[in-house]
Amino acid sequence: MTNNIPQLRFPEFYGQWGEKQLGNIGEYIGGGTPDTSVKEYWQGEIPWISSSDVFDDSIHKIDKTRYITKEAVEKSATKIVPKGSVLMVSRVGIGKFAIADEELCTSQDFTNLVTSENEYFLGYYFKTKANRFVSLSQGTSIKGFTTKDIKSAKFNIPDPPEQTKIADFLTAVDKRINLLEEKKKALEKYKKGVMQKVFDGQWVKVDGQLKFQPPTILFKNEDGNDFPDWEEKKLGDLGKTFNGLTGKTKVDFGEGKPYIQYMQIFRSSKLDVSDFGLVNIKDGENQSQAQYGDVFFTTSSETPKEIGISSVLTEQVKEVYLNSFCFGYRPNCLDELVPEFAQFFFRSEKVRKQIVKLAQGSTRFNMSKVALLKLKFDFPEKDEQQKIADFLSSIDKLIEKVDRQINLSQEWKKGLLQKMFV
Repeated sequence: MTNNIPQLRFPEFYGQWGEKQLGNIGEYIGGGTPDTSVKEYWQGEIPWISSSDVFDDSIHKIDKTRYITKEAVEKSATKIVPKGSVLMVSRVGIGKFAIADEELCTSQDFTNLVTSENEYFLGYYFKTKANRFVSLSQGTSIKGFTTKDIKSAKFNIPDPPEQTKIADFLTAVDKRINLLEEKKKALEKYKKGVMQKVFDGQWVKVDGQLKFQPPTILFKNEDGNDFPDWEEKKLGDLGKTFNGLTGKTKVDFGEGKPYIQYMQIFRSSKLDVSDFGLVNIKDGENQSQAQYGDVFFTTSSETPKEIGISSVLTEQVKEVYLNSFCFGYRPNCLDELVPEFAQFFFRSEKVRKQIVKLAQGSTRFNMSKVALLKLKFDFPEKDEQQKIADFLSSIDKLIEKVDRQINLSQEWKKGLLQKMFV
């Protein structure tokens, strides 16, 4: 006899879970897309969602950005899905589930279940059985399942009281994760606002004379006095650029010496030295090596806003190279450009605005190293740079702490899902 008892269970429940066919636990409603050429259809009050509006990590999240009218529903294949229905992505993105928190409509990529069972229990349960739904799918280039494909599928389901207990417990876990995610977003928003105020100092004309207008957030020296005015300097006077790897092909990668990958630069303003790739470097090759304090820039992007994204090497390394799709900028003196300060400086809104202007192209955009070196910015002296870096780093540490809590909670939840269902 099959053991239909979960590994992890609340003590007040015992006995086998009962087997049920999906066709016997409710009714199914499909979806559709109203005519997008009729603008009036998309100016209503009924939420309409596609598979991209449902999240991988939670059954409680739905991104509602499009709303349709009753007329749009009447003149298309989409239907009103009642509140409490289990939304199942049945084509592109199979394995994503959500619970309708109000009446809404979906695209044709959904098979929606209106059930008398606990909808949240089913949402979590189906999420753990995502591979089962994939196996029930039909098609070649685009796989998907229909109501007919899944109606005969059998699942082991407990009685309603145990369904409710499991659903309430996992919902509480999700709420904790959601609170942590909101805390992280609030810290990131706070950091963004702080950075704007830290770097908004500028030289202005007062009575015909240039005068430095200090940043909104002003730091003091160890004696409690103001630091000297920031000085305008050209990047070309503070340092020089160097190229990444040259003469490499696909077969050269995967083993050998560490090198800085494109996405390492794109992901973070501070280079993660635990994420290097490997490249074969032969003896005698003339390749530039990275060192502490170097700033790395992406040289190509699909949009102007992503051009020249920077990351700084803030740790000592031995022998590390740079990928060929980026270039490096090496300060002449780290007393003039403190690495920990550069990490924030080159990603500040004020500096980014100037770098984005360097984007050239139509379908893909590139940036000139020569043009970058011509840019001029205001810089504080070394001690103030360090003060700014320490302050912003303290915010980053808080964000990193919350991020670790989110990851640990998600891993814990993943373990629970594996043990609480059969």
